[in-house]
Amino acid sequence: MNREVAVKLLKKYNQEEFHLRHAYTVEQVMKYFAKEKGYDEDFWGIVGLLHDVDYEKYPEEHCKKAPELLKEIDASEEMVHAICSHGYGSCSDIKPENEMEKILYATDELTGLIWAAAKMRPSQSTKDMETSSLKKKFKDKKFAAGCSRDVISKGAEQLGWELNELFEKTILAMRQAEDIVEEELKM
Repeated sequence: MNREVAVKLLKKYNQEEFHLRHAYTVEQVMKYFAKEKGYDEDFWGIVGLLHDVDYEKYPEEHCKKAPELLKEIDASEEMVHAICSHGYGSCSDIKPENEMEKILYATDELTGLIWAAAKMRPSQSTKDMETSSLKKKFKDKKFAAGCSRDVISKGAEQLGWELNELFEKTILAMRQAEDIVEEELKM
C-alpha cells in the first residue's frame, strides 16, 4: 500500500483540521521511531496516519469501524491489528503486542498533550519545548483533560521506558514533524 492511497482514505472519512493534524503528526512520530529503531518507516507511518481513520465520523465505534474502512484499501491484517490496538482498554480489546503497536499506543495520547502544551507557549511550537515544561502540564489533570495520562503512563510501562524518555523522544519527533505537518495541511 502506498501513502497516496492511505491519505485518500483518511480524507474520505476526516475533514476537520484537528483530526487531520493529529493524523499527520502521529504519522511523522511513527516514522521517527521506525527510523530510530531500524524498521519500515513507510509502514509505521501509514499505521500512524490511519490510526484514527474512523474517529471523526464514527466516534462511538472507534477502533470497531476501522477494520471495515481499512478493507477499502486492502489493508493487511498486521495494519488492522496495529490500528485497532491503539485503543486498547478504552474502545478496543486488542492488546498492543509488538514494538510498533506499543509505540503507537504510548504516543497517540501524548502527541495531543504535547500539541496542546505547544499552543500555550509564546512560540506556539514544539521546537523550543523542554521536557520539564511538558512534565508540569502532564501533572496538571485539568490541562488537556481529554489526553489520558493513564494511557500515556501504561504505554511507557509497556515499552519499558521511563516517562521522561517517552516525553523526550516524542517531543524530538514532533519537533522534526512540525513543518512537515504544516505543509500537509496546506495540501
